[in-house]
Amino acid sequence: MKLAQNDAWIFAFRALCALILLFLLLPLVVIVPLSFSPDKFFSFPPSSFSLKWYANIFTSERWLRAGLNSLLISVCATVIATCLGTLASAGLAKYRSKASNLVLGLLLLPMLVPIVITGVGIFFLDAYLGIAGTYASIIIAQALVGLPFVVLTVTATLQGFDHTLIRAALSLGASPAKAFVSILVPIIMPGVLAGALFAFAISFDEIVITLFLVSPGKETIPVQIFSGIRDSINPEITAIASLLLLISILMMALAGLLLRGRGKLNSPVRDA
Repeated sequence: MKLAQNDAWIFAFRALCALILLFLLLPLVVIVPLSFSPDKFFSFPPSSFSLKWYANIFTSERWLRAGLNSLLISVCATVIATCLGTLASAGLAKYRSKASNLVLGLLLLPMLVPIVITGVGIFFLDAYLGIAGTYASIIIAQALVGLPFVVLTVTATLQGFDHTLIRAALSLGASPAKAFVSILVPIIMPGVLAGALFAFAISFDEIVITLFLVSPGKETIPVQIFSGIRDSINPEITAIASLLLLISILMMALAGLLLRGRGKLNSPVRDA
Protein backbone atom coordinates (compact mmCIF):
# COMPACT_ATOMS: atom_id res chain seq x y z
CA MET A 1 0.00 0.00 0.00
CA LYS A 2 2.80 2.38 0.96
CA LEU A 3 4.66 1.56 -2.27
CA ALA A 4 1.54 2.37 -4.28
CA GLN A 5 1.23 5.74 -2.50
CA ASN A 6 4.87 6.54 -3.26
CA ASP A 7 4.32 5.67 -6.92
CA ALA A 8 1.26 7.93 -7.00
CA TRP A 9 3.24 10.85 -5.53
CA ILE A 10 6.06 10.29 -8.02
CA PHE A 11 3.57 10.21 -10.90
CA ALA A 12 1.88 13.40 -9.65
CA PHE A 13 5.23 15.15 -9.29
CA ARG A 14 6.30 14.17 -12.80
CA ALA A 15 2.94 15.25 -14.20
CA LEU A 16 3.29 18.64 -12.48
CA CYS A 17 6.80 19.08 -13.88
CA ALA A 18 5.53 18.16 -17.35
CA LEU A 19 2.73 20.74 -17.12
CA ILE A 20 5.13 23.46 -15.99
CA LEU A 21 7.52 22.61 -18.83
CA LEU A 22 4.62 22.63 -21.30
CA PHE A 23 3.52 26.05 -20.01
CA LEU A 24 7.05 27.41 -20.52
CA LEU A 25 7.39 25.93 -24.01
CA LEU A 26 3.95 26.86 -25.37
CA PRO A 27 4.99 30.38 -26.46
CA LEU A 28 7.63 28.82 -28.68
CA VAL A 29 4.91 26.97 -30.57
CA VAL A 30 3.67 30.39 -31.68
CA ILE A 31 6.86 32.45 -31.93
CA VAL A 32 8.95 30.09 -34.05
CA PRO A 33 6.30 29.48 -36.78
CA LEU A 34 5.54 33.22 -36.91
CA SER A 35 9.18 33.91 -37.76
CA PHE A 36 8.64 32.06 -41.06
CA SER A 37 5.51 34.02 -41.99
CA PRO A 38 5.73 36.49 -44.92
CA ASP A 39 2.94 38.66 -43.50
CA LYS A 40 3.75 42.04 -41.98
CA PHE A 41 1.03 41.55 -39.36
CA PHE A 42 0.89 38.59 -37.04
CA SER A 43 -1.46 35.81 -38.04
CA PHE A 44 -1.35 32.27 -36.70
CA PRO A 45 -0.97 29.82 -38.30
CA PRO A 46 1.17 31.50 -41.01
CA SER A 47 -0.38 31.75 -44.44
CA SER A 48 2.81 30.48 -46.14
CA PHE A 49 6.50 29.83 -45.56
CA SER A 50 9.12 32.54 -46.04
CA LEU A 51 12.62 33.51 -44.83
CA LYS A 52 11.90 37.19 -45.42
CA TRP A 53 12.37 38.32 -41.83
CA TYR A 54 15.60 36.36 -41.41
CA ALA A 55 16.95 38.03 -44.56
CA ASN A 56 15.94 41.43 -43.19
CA ILE A 57 17.90 40.76 -40.00
CA PHE A 58 21.13 39.99 -41.83
CA THR A 59 20.78 43.03 -44.10
CA SER A 60 19.61 45.52 -41.46
CA GLU A 61 22.27 47.91 -40.18
CA ARG A 62 20.70 48.26 -36.73
CA TRP A 63 20.44 44.50 -36.17
CA LEU A 64 23.99 43.90 -37.44
CA ARG A 65 25.31 46.67 -35.19
CA ALA A 66 23.40 45.25 -32.23
CA GLY A 67 24.75 41.78 -33.01
CA LEU A 68 28.34 43.01 -33.14
CA ASN A 69 27.85 44.91 -29.87
CA SER A 70 26.38 41.81 -28.21
CA LEU A 71 29.23 39.63 -29.49
CA LEU A 72 31.94 42.07 -28.39
CA ILE A 73 30.48 42.63 -24.94
CA SER A 74 29.65 38.96 -24.33
CA VAL A 75 33.08 37.67 -25.40
CA CYS A 76 34.94 40.22 -23.25
CA ALA A 77 32.64 39.62 -20.27
CA THR A 78 33.00 35.85 -20.65
CA VAL A 79 36.81 36.02 -20.72
CA ILE A 80 36.87 38.17 -17.56
CA ALA A 81 34.31 36.04 -15.70
CA THR A 82 36.01 32.77 -16.72
CA CYS A 83 39.50 33.86 -15.66
CA LEU A 84 38.40 35.36 -12.34
CA GLY A 85 35.92 32.55 -11.59
CA THR A 86 38.47 29.81 -12.31
CA LEU A 87 41.13 31.41 -10.11
CA ALA A 88 38.62 32.01 -7.33
CA SER A 89 37.36 28.41 -7.46
CA ALA A 90 40.91 27.03 -7.39
CA GLY A 91 41.76 29.16 -4.38
CA LEU A 92 38.56 28.26 -2.52
CA ALA A 93 39.11 24.55 -3.19
CA LYS A 94 42.65 24.73 -1.84
CA TYR A 95 41.96 26.78 1.29
CA ARG A 96 38.76 25.41 2.83
CA SER A 97 37.68 27.34 5.94
CA LYS A 98 34.84 29.45 7.28
CA ALA A 99 36.38 32.45 5.54
CA SER A 100 36.34 30.62 2.19
CA ASN A 101 32.64 29.87 2.66
CA LEU A 102 32.06 33.58 3.23
CA VAL A 103 34.00 34.46 0.08
CA LEU A 104 32.00 31.88 -1.90
CA GLY A 105 28.78 33.45 -0.65
CA LEU A 106 29.97 36.89 -1.75
CA LEU A 107 30.89 35.54 -5.20
CA LEU A 108 27.40 34.07 -5.59
CA LEU A 109 25.61 37.27 -4.52
CA PRO A 110 24.91 38.42 -8.11
CA MET A 111 22.69 35.32 -8.46
CA LEU A 112 20.77 36.13 -5.27
CA VAL A 113 20.37 39.91 -5.40
CA PRO A 114 17.47 41.09 -7.64
CA ILE A 115 18.89 42.09 -10.99
CA VAL A 116 17.20 45.51 -10.88
CA ILE A 117 18.97 46.37 -7.62
CA THR A 118 22.26 45.24 -9.13
CA GLY A 119 21.64 47.39 -12.20
CA VAL A 120 20.85 50.51 -10.15
CA GLY A 121 23.90 49.99 -7.95
CA ILE A 122 26.25 49.51 -10.91
CA PHE A 123 24.77 52.56 -12.65
CA PHE A 124 25.46 54.87 -9.70
CA LEU A 125 28.95 53.41 -9.25
CA ASP A 126 29.77 53.87 -12.95
CA ALA A 127 28.37 57.40 -12.86
CA TYR A 128 30.61 58.18 -9.89
CA LEU A 129 33.63 56.73 -11.72
CA GLY A 130 32.69 58.54 -14.92
CA ILE A 131 32.44 55.43 -17.09
CA ALA A 132 28.65 55.15 -17.39
CA GLY A 133 27.50 54.45 -20.95
CA THR A 134 30.85 53.04 -22.07
CA TYR A 135 31.62 49.55 -23.31
CA ALA A 136 33.81 49.02 -20.25
CA SER A 137 30.92 49.62 -17.85
CA ILE A 138 28.64 47.13 -19.65
CA ILE A 139 31.39 44.50 -19.95
CA ILE A 140 32.31 44.71 -16.26
CA ALA A 141 28.65 44.54 -15.22
CA GLN A 142 27.93 41.48 -17.36
CA ALA A 143 31.15 39.80 -16.21
CA LEU A 144 29.93 40.29 -12.64
CA VAL A 145 26.63 38.59 -13.49
CA GLY A 146 28.33 35.66 -15.23
CA LEU A 147 30.98 35.13 -12.55
CA PRO A 148 28.81 32.98 -10.19
CA PHE A 149 28.04 30.48 -12.96
CA VAL A 150 31.74 29.96 -13.65
CA VAL A 151 32.46 29.60 -9.93
CA LEU A 152 29.74 26.99 -9.49
CA THR A 153 30.74 24.83 -12.47
CA VAL A 154 34.48 24.96 -11.76
CA THR A 155 33.94 24.33 -8.04
CA ALA A 156 31.84 21.28 -8.90
CA THR A 157 34.60 20.05 -11.20
CA LEU A 158 37.17 20.45 -8.41
CA GLN A 159 35.25 18.19 -6.04
CA GLY A 160 37.47 15.24 -5.20
CA PHE A 161 40.59 16.74 -6.74
CA ASP A 162 43.75 15.51 -4.98
CA HIS A 163 45.81 18.60 -4.13
CA THR A 164 48.80 16.42 -3.31
CA LEU A 165 49.40 16.34 -7.08
CA ILE A 166 50.13 20.07 -6.96
CA ARG A 167 52.39 19.68 -3.93
CA ALA A 168 54.23 16.84 -5.66
CA ALA A 169 54.84 19.01 -8.71
CA LEU A 170 56.11 21.83 -6.51
CA SER A 171 58.45 19.45 -4.69
CA LEU A 172 59.89 18.38 -8.04
CA GLY A 173 60.83 21.96 -8.89
CA ALA A 174 57.81 23.20 -10.82
CA SER A 175 56.74 26.79 -10.21
CA PRO A 176 53.22 27.39 -8.83
CA ALA A 177 52.14 28.81 -12.19
CA LYS A 178 53.51 25.83 -14.12
CA ALA A 179 51.92 23.35 -11.69
CA PHE A 180 48.59 25.14 -12.06
CA VAL A 181 48.72 25.18 -15.87
CA SER A 182 50.12 21.68 -16.42
CA ILE A 183 48.20 19.74 -13.74
CA LEU A 184 45.10 21.55 -12.55
CA VAL A 185 43.95 23.26 -15.75
CA PRO A 186 43.67 20.08 -17.91
CA ILE A 187 41.62 18.40 -15.18
CA ILE A 188 39.16 21.26 -14.71
CA MET A 189 39.04 22.35 -18.37
CA PRO A 190 35.59 20.78 -19.08
CA GLY A 191 34.14 22.68 -16.10
CA VAL A 192 35.88 25.88 -17.19
CA LEU A 193 34.49 25.59 -20.73
CA ALA A 194 31.01 24.79 -19.42
CA GLY A 195 31.16 27.77 -17.07
CA ALA A 196 32.32 29.98 -19.94
CA LEU A 197 29.35 28.84 -22.03
CA PHE A 198 26.95 29.63 -19.21
CA ALA A 199 28.57 33.04 -18.69
CA PHE A 200 28.38 33.79 -22.42
CA ALA A 201 24.71 32.78 -22.59
CA ILE A 202 23.85 34.91 -19.55
CA SER A 203 25.76 37.89 -20.94
CA PHE A 204 24.33 37.57 -24.45
CA ASP A 205 20.74 37.52 -23.15
CA GLU A 206 21.17 40.09 -20.34
CA ILE A 207 18.95 43.15 -20.68
CA VAL A 208 18.04 44.67 -17.29
CA ILE A 209 21.51 45.86 -16.30
CA THR A 210 22.30 46.80 -19.89
CA LEU A 211 19.25 49.08 -20.03
CA PHE A 212 20.71 51.07 -17.12
CA LEU A 213 24.15 51.41 -18.73
CA VAL A 214 23.61 51.44 -22.50
CA SER A 215 24.12 54.58 -24.54
CA PRO A 216 23.23 55.37 -28.18
CA GLY A 217 25.21 53.24 -30.60
CA LYS A 218 25.96 50.55 -28.01
CA GLU A 219 22.60 48.75 -28.02
CA THR A 220 22.77 44.97 -27.77
CA ILE A 221 20.34 42.52 -29.36
CA PRO A 222 18.15 42.15 -26.21
CA VAL A 223 17.97 45.95 -25.89
CA GLN A 224 17.06 46.26 -29.56
CA ILE A 225 14.34 43.64 -29.09
CA PHE A 226 12.98 45.50 -26.08
CA SER A 227 12.93 48.76 -28.03
CA GLY A 228 11.17 47.07 -30.92
CA ILE A 229 8.47 45.61 -28.68
CA ARG A 230 7.97 48.92 -26.91
CA ASP A 231 7.76 51.07 -30.05
CA SER A 232 6.01 48.74 -32.51
CA ILE A 233 5.64 45.00 -32.89
CA ASN A 234 7.84 43.98 -35.81
CA PRO A 235 7.88 40.43 -37.23
CA GLU A 236 11.68 40.69 -37.35
CA ILE A 237 11.61 40.26 -33.58
CA THR A 238 10.17 36.75 -33.92
CA ALA A 239 13.02 35.82 -36.26
CA ILE A 240 15.76 37.17 -33.98
CA ALA A 241 14.08 35.54 -30.98
CA SER A 242 14.08 32.18 -32.78
CA LEU A 243 17.79 32.57 -33.58
CA LEU A 244 18.59 33.42 -29.96
CA LEU A 245 16.61 30.37 -28.85
CA LEU A 246 18.60 28.15 -31.21
CA ILE A 247 21.91 29.60 -29.98
CA SER A 248 20.91 29.08 -26.33
CA ILE A 249 19.88 25.46 -26.96
CA LEU A 250 23.15 24.69 -28.74
CA MET A 251 25.26 26.26 -25.97
CA MET A 252 23.38 24.49 -23.18
CA ALA A 253 23.68 21.17 -25.03
CA LEU A 254 27.42 21.72 -25.47
CA ALA A 255 27.79 22.61 -21.78
CA GLY A 256 25.91 19.43 -20.83
CA LEU A 257 28.21 17.34 -23.04
CA LEU A 258 31.29 18.93 -21.45
CA LEU A 259 30.06 18.26 -17.93
CA ARG A 260 29.06 14.71 -18.86
CA GLY A 261 32.50 14.13 -20.30
CA ARG A 262 34.01 15.39 -17.07
CA GLY A 263 31.80 12.96 -15.13
CA LYS A 264 33.06 10.03 -17.23
CA LEU A 265 36.59 11.21 -16.59
CA ASN A 266 36.02 10.88 -12.85
CA SER A 267 34.06 7.61 -13.01
CA PRO A 268 35.18 4.74 -10.79
CA VAL A 269 35.91 2.62 -13.85
CA ARG A 270 38.31 5.26 -15.15
CA ASP A 271 39.97 5.66 -11.74
CA ALA A 272 40.32 1.92 -11.39
